[in-house]
This record gives sequence, structure tokens and C-alpha cells, in this order.
Amino acid sequence: MRYWIGVVSHDHVLRGITGGFCQLCHGKSGPLGRMEPGDWLIYYSPSEHMGEAGSCQRFTAIGQIQDADAYPVEINADTYYRRNVAYRPCREVPVRPMIEQLTFIRNKQRWGAAFRFGHLEIGQNDFELIARAMLDAAPSAIEPDTHRN
Repeated sequence: MRYWIGVVSHDHVLRGITGGFCQLCHGKSGPLGRMEPGDWLIYYSPSEHMGEAGSCQRFTAIGQIQDADAYPVEINADTYYRRNVAYRPCREVPVRPMIEQLTFIRNKQRWGAAFRFGHLEIGQNDFELIARAMLDAAPSAIEPDTHRN
């Protein structure tokens, strides 16, 4: 099992939660192909809406990848790739109070750089720190989901 962060505007995260899917890096298939069923995905939203600067800065969703492959979706003659995700009910958590504790953020002064590529793998300890804050520290809430679609 691996742990991932996807960087997506808050409004796009909400669409994914409603539809039960994730879409990363403007719909590219590559990042989705790195994830396996059962892997965890946490969304970090730097902004409320795509193109805005720093208006959100929260971890906004958490879930587990459900399917083995990315699938294409056509929207306005463009093709985007998605994966199905079982999202967990959670609260959104601001990133700033966690910066000092998160090891994947190497430069604490320029912490936003850690998120610049849109998709990154993180270690289990960082995942658990964020997940416990989002899921109210219920240890059973971050156990693998055995009821896959």
C-alpha cells in the first residue's frame, strides 16, 4: 500500500467526491497509473478555484483507489483520465499548522514547492499525521477498505 497527495483546486475536489473519482494533473493518465487499488489519496487544495492563488491551502479529501486502471472521459472534445475512489467522510485540515511535522516538505520556508508537480508519493508517517487530523484520529478509519466497488 502506498500513500499519495494530489494537488487539485477545491471546486474540482468536490466534483470528484460527488462523482466518486479522482483526476490529477489536468486529466493526464501518467499519475493515475502510478497508483494501485487500495492505495490512499489525500487531496491538497491550494485554491478554491483553478487559477486562483493560495485561497484555500487545506487538505480537502481522503480516499482509497478502487479500480486497477485509469479510464478515459471525454469532456468538450478533450480526453481526461480518472480513477474510482472510495472517499471517506472527513474534515478539511489547514496545511500551515502541519508544515513543521511533515517530512515531505523539506524547505519549511518555501513549503508550497513540495506540491508543485501536482502528484506526489508520501511516507506512511506523513500520511497518518494528515489522515488522523482529517478523520478525527479514529485508527479504524484509516484501515484498508475491504468493501471495494
